[in-house]
Amino acid sequence: MKNTTLVIMAAGIGSRFGGGIKQLEPMGPNGEIIMDYSIYDAKAAGFNKVVFILRKDIEEDFRQIIGRRIEKVIDVEYVFQSLDDLPEGFKAPADRKKPWGTGQAVLCCKGVVNEPFAVINADDYYGKEAFKKVHDYLVSGGTTDKEYDMCMAGFILKNTLSDNGAVTRGVCVVDENDYLAEVVETGGLRMTAEGTIVHEDNGSDMVITPEQHVSMNMWGFTPGFLKELETGFSAFLSEIPEGEVKKEYLLPTIVDNMIKGGKASVKVLETQDKWFGVTYKEDKDSVVAAFKKLIADGVYPADLWG
Repeated sequence: MKNTTLVIMAAGIGSRFGGGIKQLEPMGPNGEIIMDYSIYDAKAAGFNKVVFILRKDIEEDFRQIIGRRIEKVIDVEYVFQSLDDLPEGFKAPADRKKPWGTGQAVLCCKGVVNEPFAVINADDYYGKEAFKKVHDYLVSGGTTDKEYDMCMAGFILKNTLSDNGAVTRGVCVVDENDYLAEVVETGGLRMTAEGTIVHEDNGSDMVITPEQHVSMNMWGFTPGFLKELETGFSAFLSEIPEGEVKKEYLLPTIVDNMIKGGKASVKVLETQDKWFGVTYKEDKDSVVAAFKKLIADGVYPADLWG
């Protein structure tokens, strides 16, 4: 069987566990967090390794609270994202506080991940269908003549909203063959009382179709993509204006540039599963209720890891 890895971006977890750290909020009946369900679904889909991207200062706590439990059911490795992990010749500005974004995070996997891999956020629930489709695409390989043949889980916009406020989503432009043409970062998305979905544009509410595909940062990459990230990171750093301390090296932008440059194709794999996440504190109750229903419906066992 072809090896495949699940990469989980968890470097944004706070340095102290509990106290409202949303990635670690218990959601299942035995204290399971959202990450547990993602790993369970990935393992069932055929992924046989998990790589956690962390900050070094939370390593021991993370291993104790999450990692050592997951190590019992699947191979696990750890890589570390830091502000100062830069190519030779570059130095972080003295007043920059955070690392360089999701592109730098995944680049930390170079030398550890040498097989096709999926990337997800630590605090998003994606559903079984997305993991299965991404895994199968990675195993079978694409059919285009591009240098990089990649994929993305395409969620349906109406399935990714919060009842407690507006959200930002990567709205996808998809061609007639279900390949990604463009990702447009769109903020202020919300459901109106009339049941339409709108976002603010220049002070006015613009209606957007509920069936629109959106990216939830679930990607499928070949290992060569890590070399592309490495080359692109140096270029990104060299173009940052002096005094700019917040600019980030982000996966959607990187992928978008590769598509427009003719280097990559990205197959959009539609999933009808409902996304869950804790964008707002008030979302927790609805997520707990959603997992309770999934367990009642037999999608998950009550005791996830037995």
